[in-house]
Amino acid sequence: MDVLWTEDSVVIMVRILSAAVLAGLIGAEREYKKHPAGFRTHLLVGTGACLAMVMALFGFQPYLEENPDISAYDPSRLASYVISGVGFLGAGTIIVQGVSVKGLTTAASIWVVASIGLAAGAGMYFAALLTTIVVLLSLLFLHNIERLFQHTSTRKKVEVTVGTHHTSLSNIIKIFEEQNILVKNITGSTEHEAQEQNISFVFDIESPPDKNTADLYDQLIRMEGVQKVDLAVSS
Repeated sequence: MDVLWTEDSVVIMVRILSAAVLAGLIGAEREYKKHPAGFRTHLLVGTGACLAMVMALFGFQPYLEENPDISAYDPSRLASYVISGVGFLGAGTIIVQGVSVKGLTTAASIWVVASIGLAAGAGMYFAALLTTIVVLLSLLFLHNIERLFQHTSTRKKVEVTVGTHHTSLSNIIKIFEEQNILVKNITGSTEHEAQEQNISFVFDIESPPDKNTADLYDQLIRMEGVQKVDLAVSS
């Protein structure tokens, strides 16, 4: 029993439990919003990072005491490995659909949770708690600010039908870029008319409200190989 319960046991227990609670709070928000990495994932990442930091601080003390000649021991090295390793886990939550990317916020939250766990493991409770509060506020409330930015732009759907041996997709996207228009998503389908096979691209775009739609239409319809252009305002 004395082997398990030492003077450092209470300190280690408090640090690991605090990391689990703080990471779990952020994970609960992700779970509530149905994101790929939710409550358990965040809790495990934060707790595991805390354990790595606790191990770096306490786990090698007996060895260092037995070998006083060793003076180049650096606990922060283990923490840096944790941060690097968590990057692979965060990458697994990122989903690419067409040219749109989803999951970046969840990937960032996983990375932050690992840092919170390391801070709790190092005994920096105030830093860990303050970071948790900032992260929760950003996840819960700052998306409303993002919506304000979205309301300053207009969402449209643009359907462009081209021949298979003429205009390429990259040329069409270049037109949008020149017009300062953001392409959020692209879907494509093939159409058969007589003996010719056409490709229909549907672009989900976001443009400034004062953008001249007629100018965009003229540029697209005049492209070589473009057979039809349909524009519809979605919001």
